[in-house]
Amino acid sequence: MGENVVRRAQELLISQGVLEGRAGSGTYVAEPRQRVRVVRSSARERPDSSPFRADMKAVGRQGDWESRTEAKVPAPADIAARLGIAKGDLCVRTTYEFLADGKPVQLSTSWEPYDLTAGTLVVLPEGGPHAGAGVVNRMAAIGVTVSHAVEQPEPRQATAEEASLLGIQKAALVTHIRRTYYSDDGRPVEAADIVVPAAHCEIVYEIPINS
Repeated sequence: MGENVVRRAQELLISQGVLEGRAGSGTYVAEPRQRVRVVRSSARERPDSSPFRADMKAVGRQGDWESRTEAKVPAPADIAARLGIAKGDLCVRTTYEFLADGKPVQLSTSWEPYDLTAGTLVVLPEGGPHAGAGVVNRMAAIGVTVSHAVEQPEPRQATAEEASLLGIQKAALVTHIRRTYYSDDGRPVEAADIVVPAAHCEIVYEIPINS
């Protein structure tokens, strides 16, 4: 049997959830996965816990994440446009891999203007006394009030890197959410690209209604 045939068979079985790929490790028989509910709502930001961890706890799973932050990264054109800055202006970029019971269920890349948080205790989203507090609470710590977020979800195929990280087939369907947080004076304070695998996650939007 040819190598190409084996590879295509593996990709098909991964897409069907029979096998799972693990970056740097290999391909294994997949354990049955319960579809994860991912709730999107600005009203769920809280100072004492993570909305993602709360979601996972609600379905009896352990939520956690791994992250990597780089400071003073030049903003590419699309991110600069969303943040209202010039292309090449410095940003703090943080990549996230969100885990449910140790398995990846969501990816995110966050960009914040460096001049907004430089010299403060919140310059590193996952470092210092406000580590892991989330954008809204971290900005509040430096006197910036986040008033709202805009999210633009759209379906697309996973890239090779995303597929490897999420343990899904290359070109499998994902939901790509472009999120931008704004301060009460209209300034964009964070732009994030969130990637959720359609086969493993259900996205639900909660819309608060002020009475």
